[in-house]
Amino acid sequence: MSLIPTLTETLARARADLRMGLPVVIGDHLAAAAETVTPERMAAMLALGPAVLALTGWRAETLKARVYDGDIARIEVPKDADAGWPLALADPAGDLMTPMKGPFRSARGGDVQPHRAAIALAKSAQLLPAMLMVPVSDPPEGLTRMAPGPALAQLAAEAAMAPVAAARLPLLSAENSKLHIFRPDDGTTEHYAVEIGAPARNQPVLARLHSACFTGDVLGSLKCDCGPQLHAALNAMGQAGAGVLLYLNQEGRGIGLANKMRAYSLQNQGFDTVEANHRLGFDDDERDFRIGAGILREMGFDAVRLMTNNPRKVEMLQGQGIKVAERVPLITPRNRHNTGYLDVKAAKSGHLL
Repeated sequence: MSLIPTLTETLARARADLRMGLPVVIGDHLAAAAETVTPERMAAMLALGPAVLALTGWRAETLKARVYDGDIARIEVPKDADAGWPLALADPAGDLMTPMKGPFRSARGGDVQPHRAAIALAKSAQLLPAMLMVPVSDPPEGLTRMAPGPALAQLAAEAAMAPVAAARLPLLSAENSKLHIFRPDDGTTEHYAVEIGAPARNQPVLARLHSACFTGDVLGSLKCDCGPQLHAALNAMGQAGAGVLLYLNQEGRGIGLANKMRAYSLQNQGFDTVEANHRLGFDDDERDFRIGAGILREMGFDAVRLMTNNPRKVEMLQGQGIKVAERVPLITPRNRHNTGYLDVKAAKSGHLL
């Protein structure tokens, strides 16, 4: 077996590099995250040639910048820009204080695959999807390198889930429970499965795909319905004597806790959940529900009675070969803090509430 890193391992390195402020090489471009690049590294990059800031179409639309490349825009970076310039374009925290940041010049024409791969890489690292990019013919030695096409394909591929450990874990909702840990092969976060009782593998199991919510599940936040849904699902499985709850580490609809707090800050300014995600440069929902299907298959389940209000989860599981024999509604009480959030879920995300 070769000791040279595979593409999957290279991408894992690249995520860590970007989070620490180190540029990576994507095709014939240097790419650094606008959120983490230091003034010194940005100056060194700008010294190499004309730079652009690659943004998603959502963020460019907020900035009133022209989008010539479908889902991304490339804004030309002024020669005298400092590290605060790309961050101000990437982070909407100050948008209402300085709404007119332009005018901007958007690049058009040429190969945008490196820029598209850079944005996808930033998202997978749970950074703001804004990348400072400079074309280079002779990249500095020692930087993580990848080809854009294969990188994009690999980032879009489904990660394989491997069981790591499992042990009995008595819960308030069900004493006969076991916690399973699954590790993806792409170096990203581990995911968990709570198996209650001994559910049969040859008939539909009562199941829930629950996305991690530190604020709701752990702190008891009133801004969402995540905590009540988690405990209601576990209680229902405990009463039924069998079930499986997948706890998927996809905080904030897949954008990560830091970006979720950025979205909350925008909500405090008057934007709803979807609008906040778009202003940050993300899609409505960045989660990958294939993870849940992969874990169910790994555990031997091919049919479920799915506890969800989200038709997209039903469609996704069925598209991945998991039969959804029944959708089991999971409605929890509203409060004055989450009513608007739940209304947006229904109106914009199609949840059946």
